[in-house]
Amino acid sequence: MLNVLVVEDHALVREGLLATLGGLGSETRTIGVPDANEAIGVLENEDIDMMILDLMLPGTKGQTFLPLVRRRFPTVPVVILSALDDADTVSRVMKAGASGFVSKAGSSTELLDALRAVLSGEIYLPQKLQELASRSESAQGEGKPLAQRFGLTVAQARVLDLLAEGRSNRQIGELLGLTEGTVKIHVSAIMKAMGVSNRAEAALLANRKRRPN
Repeated sequence: MLNVLVVEDHALVREGLLATLGGLGSETRTIGVPDANEAIGVLENEDIDMMILDLMLPGTKGQTFLPLVRRRFPTVPVVILSALDDADTVSRVMKAGASGFVSKAGSSTELLDALRAVLSGEIYLPQKLQELASRSESAQGEGKPLAQRFGLTVAQARVLDLLAEGRSNRQIGELLGLTEGTVKIHVSAIMKAMGVSNRAEAALLANRKRRPN
């Protein structure tokens, strides 16, 4: 049984999402709540496989709630679904630990594709939003240019950030909500893209590239 939690304060939107999630298969169980407080109650008492989170919630906003979820429930992947899809917002929530971002202007097919990707251990960001996030981070002088330089995906860039901090594959998996096997695949791809032979060289090169001149 796949348990999916939807956190969306507008009842009509929430009901529409719950109906759409039927496309994930007959073994999908959906739970819908209107705010962060109720979501915490569900996360504490249910075995949730994935959460879909709207950013504009009453009370505790989604952008504030996301880091809390990542700290308290690190194995639950969070997919952001929001009408706020500007570059800064996308970049900020992905850095905060979201496993995917889908604009409310997108289609139900895109949403289901995103959820399937996240459930398989990937990090989902549509190409258009990847470009927006890249431009935002480049303008801020943050880590994205390094990922662009080596042609890394969003998922690989996040793994590299933690690799550069000296994290083990197990720790990276726990922080990103990925299996250790998936992390190993990402690390292998990162080393190949960077032209290094081991993870230590990848971490050293990443840290060297980030140092100010």
